[in-house]
Amino acid sequence: MSEYKEINKLVSSAKHILILQADNPDGDSLGSSLALEAIFLEMGKSATMICAVNMPAHLKYLSGWDRVVKDIPTNFDITLIVDTSTETLFENTSGNRGFEWIKAKPVIVLDHHIDSKGISFADIIINEPLSATGELIYKIASDLKWPLPLDALEMLAISIMSDSLGLTTQSASPETFRTMADLVEKGVNIAKLDNARRQLMQKNPVLIPYKGRLLQRIQFGLEGKIASIIIPWGEIQEFSPLYNPTMLVIDDMRMTEGVVLAIGYKVYADGKITAKIRANYGFPIAGKLATEFGGGGHEYAAGFKILKTRPITELHSQVIKKTNQLLEILKTESTS
Repeated sequence: MSEYKEINKLVSSAKHILILQADNPDGDSLGSSLALEAIFLEMGKSATMICAVNMPAHLKYLSGWDRVVKDIPTNFDITLIVDTSTETLFENTSGNRGFEWIKAKPVIVLDHHIDSKGISFADIIINEPLSATGELIYKIASDLKWPLPLDALEMLAISIMSDSLGLTTQSASPETFRTMADLVEKGVNIAKLDNARRQLMQKNPVLIPYKGRLLQRIQFGLEGKIASIIIPWGEIQEFSPLYNPTMLVIDDMRMTEGVVLAIGYKVYADGKITAKIRANYGFPIAGKLATEFGGGGHEYAAGFKILKTRPITELHSQVIKKTNQLLEILKTESTS
């Protein structure tokens, strides 16, 4: 692929490479960043991982998470953006004066989300519809004969497992399973990685009664097809350092009988609203729904961010209306 060769040319000539995550880091973005860092260091280059927000507590089982920094250095040559091709997800990053330095130098985007708004300042965008950005990185690295040390392989495995929910989503293709088989054959111990993840997934006891209160606040709409929860700013401040409040209950919402889509909103002090969307199997509308509101993602897992102040009730009404339209289109397509 010609774009792979262009990437190789830029990487080969660079001495210091930035690896940038959006303002919503997850297992795929952090795993991909750590994998690229290991690859570039093996190539004899300097690499700095950047993210404008603190790493969530549930990602701190990934060795090296604490090397991700917020300050953008001046002495770098190129930037690789991982796991997003949506410019609106860099709200916090854009507030850093170094963001203009990033725009002034070559920018490569490696992503697997095909429903996105794009990044205007990128020189190369590769967003192949794979299970995870980690799968894309493995494909590119293998094609270009980049070194793949064991720590890079482990992070790629975590990236893929994270975004495919342990290889259970529809995005996990036969090629995904072949990639995972390659990683295991090259020394990745899946059981060891999963044990580390489970150790960190243990929850602080104060979260148990809080989860009970969240469960009582879940609302249902569209004749029970949508389950939603709203997390106000005070709770974000209090509980986010311990665990993402939305993730405490989103699976309970999604697994409720009759629900096809679960959505968790966070309402911030400045009026900003973020939404995390999960759709059940057979209803691949999450990515399309998120795109309607300026976000993006996969068919079954996506999200968006609204920067302009608007009542959460108004926004949710619009989400319900759009969800209904998407479900009607899906129904028509399935019967035609």
